[in-house]
Amino acid sequence: MKRLRRPRRMPIDPYIALLLGTVGLAALLPARGTAADVTSGASTAAIAFLFFLYGARLSTREALDGLRHWRLHVTVLVCTFVVFPVFGLAARGLVPVLLTQPLYQGLLFLTLVPSTIQSSIAFTSMARGNVPAAICAGSFSSLVGIVLTPLLAAGLLGGDGAGFSTDSLLKIVLQLLVPFLAGQLLRRWIGGFVTRHKKVLGLVDRGSILLVVYNAFSEGMNQGIWHQVSPVRLAGLLGVEAVLLTLMLLLTWYGARALGFSREDRIAIQFAGSKKSLASGLPMASVLFAGHASLAVLPLMLFHQMQLMVCAFIAKRRARDPEAPPQASGESAAHPVEGQPEDRVLR
Repeated sequence: MKRLRRPRRMPIDPYIALLLGTVGLAALLPARGTAADVTSGASTAAIAFLFFLYGARLSTREALDGLRHWRLHVTVLVCTFVVFPVFGLAARGLVPVLLTQPLYQGLLFLTLVPSTIQSSIAFTSMARGNVPAAICAGSFSSLVGIVLTPLLAAGLLGGDGAGFSTDSLLKIVLQLLVPFLAGQLLRRWIGGFVTRHKKVLGLVDRGSILLVVYNAFSEGMNQGIWHQVSPVRLAGLLGVEAVLLTLMLLLTWYGARALGFSREDRIAIQFAGSKKSLASGLPMASVLFAGHASLAVLPLMLFHQMQLMVCAFIAKRRARDPEAPPQASGESAAHPVEGQPEDRVLR
């Protein structure tokens, strides 16, 4: 008689629980007046520091070495910044039947966000795929997204009253790109420190994201925009996101096969090309959407949890494929995913 095993992971990881708790705190005790000004300033500083850490963590040498597998990286970038937005634009037809206009704006913004890094690496490793390719693909996506995401948002969302302007693009450059480049320039001197203390610094960047969430949802509460969301609309949003994730998972897997990629490369393409980064998307939304960021980031937060649960299941199935290479001696089958305590690097 087989002994039942207790599940190793909760359906919702602790960090997502913290994010939801932060949303609840903002709903009960939103920052107002002077507290709102302080929170907004702290959030801006936290965003800049967050991307400074990203720049200090990214190895320039690894990124340059990864250019040799350019076909794979171009495929991931096309999935992330072309195919995803096309599906997002197609979802406009669901307004107002399933989605309100603000929720649609958030959904479209979700499709413009860069791919993840750490969770893509973890799932690729779990499925016995091309891990170095996943590292480089996620890194390139995050780097390109710092510039391309706000440009795409300005072009695709500028006419929807989202408040995009030259000033908002300048803020992106000053708050995200400049700190990132500063981190890259100083990596020679601080890279070792960041590597040795990545767990402590991971707490810093996670705390920064929680502060961004609190600030965004506090502004939403102060403006009363939550009256625009009903349980029926949320259910519709979840359904649309489930379809979106399914389409991207199928397209990245079978499309990569049609392009002649190996099994290991297809795994890296599927996980890097079908996922979106909460860590990159939240700071960008807080800059681009300002007081309307709460509804803008809601679709991204829901999609983030959905992609983790679905991709974890797929990775375990891929690891049991007959085509999967044997597990290397000493290699652990368990890997951290984005949102777990072990994940203290880029997402």
